[in-house]
Amino acid sequence: MSDRWVAVLAGGLSHERDVSLRSGRRLSAALRSVGMTVAEWDADSRLLSRIEQERPDAVVVALHGGEGENGAVQSVLDMYGIPYVGTDPRACRRAWDKPTAKAELARSGLTTPDWVVLPHATFRELGAQSVLDALVAKLGLPLMLKPDQGGSALGARVVREAADLPSAMVGALSYGDTVLVEKYIEGTEVAIGVLDGPDGPEALPAVQIEATNGVYDYTARYTAGLTTYRAPAELSPETAAAAGELAVAAHRLLGLRDVSRTDAIIDRDGTVHFLEVNVSPGLTETSLLPMAIEAAGRSLGDVFATLVERAISRT
Repeated sequence: MSDRWVAVLAGGLSHERDVSLRSGRRLSAALRSVGMTVAEWDADSRLLSRIEQERPDAVVVALHGGEGENGAVQSVLDMYGIPYVGTDPRACRRAWDKPTAKAELARSGLTTPDWVVLPHATFRELGAQSVLDALVAKLGLPLMLKPDQGGSALGARVVREAADLPSAMVGALSYGDTVLVEKYIEGTEVAIGVLDGPDGPEALPAVQIEATNGVYDYTARYTAGLTTYRAPAELSPETAAAAGELAVAAHRLLGLRDVSRTDAIIDRDGTVHFLEVNVSPGLTETSLLPMAIEAAGRSLGDVFATLVERAISRT
């Protein structure tokens, strides 16, 4: 594999730019450690000329949010005939829109918290307080509010009192025009990475997440010391297997490819609830996928080098 050269796309213009740059740097170092030649490219106005002139053997998309996860960059790479690690554009789009992903998986029988999708226009046209009252009447409290698209828990907030709903709604709407409101499930939060192997998608060990302030928000995700991680998660064999099966089912049903990470919560009865899926998981020092890879006895460089070869073989 040492004669391969790979472009790692990181940065971009989304709210998650800084996290993406950190992911890109770590991934680049990991690929270099296994002998690959790596260039780190930003997703900016120079990208297309670089693709045309330099044509790497493959691209790894380490962009988070926006064009890196909604299929836009993947569509461009497809047009230029450049192999890339990750999900194709159409499946990216399904996974990127959280309500769409939840609806598809719920129709297939997977368990996911009950939810309501509320565009900003609904509040403006029907009256904010009336809509919020109806929301609490339907789903009860507590609730989880988050933008319907995006990652890194930006704009996400747990609401336990109805009086806190307006400010939480404003916070979520600052990152998009539509809010996904879910019934909040108390329990153990886990993340399950999935890698495509020779025999199909396989779940990595689940990573257990315990945020100091009780909510795994942006600050807890990317500030060392604010969250305790357990990899593998401290689950019964039966529950660990169920979490893995849920993540693999989400990967298959949404048509994902190469790598994904499913976020889930396990309630007191041991039921695993699907929350969302990420087609470009973070790779920073505090990110969950690298922890899961390490817990499986593998290295980040070897895993992604294998995915690079798999991407090249598809062309």
